[in-house]
Amino acid sequence: MTEDKSFHMTPDEFRRYGHAVVDWIADYQSRVESFPVLSKVKPGEIRASLPANPPAQGEPFQALLKDVERLILPGVTHWQSPNFFAYFPCNASGPGILGDLLSSGLGVQGMLWSTSPACTELETHVMDWLVGMLGLPEKFLSSSTGGGVIQDTASSAALCALLAGRERATGYTSNKKGCDGRLVAYASTQTHSSLEKAAMIAGIGVEHLRLIEVDENFAMQPEALARQIEADKHAGLTPCFVCATVGTTSSNAMDPIAAIGEICRRHNLWLHVDAAMSGTAMLCPEFRHLQDGVELADSYNFNPHKWMAVNFDCSAFWVSDRKALIQTLSILPEYLRNQATESGAVIDYRDWHIQLGRRFRSLKLWFVIRHYGIEGLRHHIREHVKLAQEFAGWVRNDDRFELAAPVPLNLVCFRHKGGDAVNQAIMDGLNRSGDLFLTHTKLNGKLTLRLCVGQTNTKAWHVANAWKRIREAANELQKIA
Repeated sequence: MTEDKSFHMTPDEFRRYGHAVVDWIADYQSRVESFPVLSKVKPGEIRASLPANPPAQGEPFQALLKDVERLILPGVTHWQSPNFFAYFPCNASGPGILGDLLSSGLGVQGMLWSTSPACTELETHVMDWLVGMLGLPEKFLSSSTGGGVIQDTASSAALCALLAGRERATGYTSNKKGCDGRLVAYASTQTHSSLEKAAMIAGIGVEHLRLIEVDENFAMQPEALARQIEADKHAGLTPCFVCATVGTTSSNAMDPIAAIGEICRRHNLWLHVDAAMSGTAMLCPEFRHLQDGVELADSYNFNPHKWMAVNFDCSAFWVSDRKALIQTLSILPEYLRNQATESGAVIDYRDWHIQLGRRFRSLKLWFVIRHYGIEGLRHHIREHVKLAQEFAGWVRNDDRFELAAPVPLNLVCFRHKGGDAVNQAIMDGLNRSGDLFLTHTKLNGKLTLRLCVGQTNTKAWHVANAWKRIREAANELQKIA
């Protein structure tokens, strides 16, 4: 009879199929270079290959894995390919994947300390570890006035920072009464677009997000920021928040944190530092000058899931005053009340971000840090920076190409001197080939190619081959012309 039947996977089946999945992942990693980096499917092609209706009866697990290979892989853009040079990296690694698997197996929902004490306390501990590992100010430690929390992405971190800055500027009244139309926030013209979305969600409005002009290196101009703040104050507005970036998305520009921080301190504005990818470089002491002045920040964020071998999603966010963040985001309905929370002796991370529920993300971060150690992580970063600097040197020495921005770390912005159409053709041809994947931006109004060296398994020969393929593409275009 059906009611006596269990539809669940038994522990023995889980063990057998789990081994099969791990074997499949290991095999995928070993053959990832055999696939075109950018998926070649057309819009709708994957859906058209799937059954119109769900199965009435369960299917054997082997059929699921077979269909991953047959139906899903063709529609995957291979972010873990060592020939992935697009956007910024989104890395996975063996220890990170296994930490995530363990998190999934435990199935923890860590919204409160009491709903899994280890979920909260491990997170607090590894976030404190990272403060020392990155050379961040001690005020971000949980033993001080601040503390850290794992967010899903830098976008969520920036939104939380903006909300806290908004509340601090209004004496915590805008949560109760709404915004009065006078709040103003500031970012540069190169700041990530998530700040515009944050301004929309926070009720400040995109028109009240001032985009400050940048210098010749695409970094925010502090003098322009100061002038705009003064003008807004004179107009009766209420400046509340500034986002400075360590490594902008377009060009990896470094905003002058110290100068911006002094302006924020003078006007009592919340300073958020977004170091989404480049923050990982601060594991290496020789790169920490790029964020001089970080001690003036009210909040700071970087993404271990970008360049620190922690698979997505894992965004590390710190505040110097946790009470300000908690007062901004805390709501305590009766069904969440418990003795530990009432005691005030524990952290309830539900008060540190937008969502209520949270996964046990600190496990994969803990696994990665312990597997690689600081030594291994630094080696990984230094190698990528060295390879990017070599690539930049090759661009400088080729009369047909030019660098479009400084190269402080692992992102090279460059272009062919033939103009936008030539650069577009080079990029499109290479991406169609599947041999590598590049993306672009616009700098000073010109289409610019971006090559980011940051994928976990990228080696010197992958970068050398990318340059070889770029030059070959340029040669082909010259022949056609």
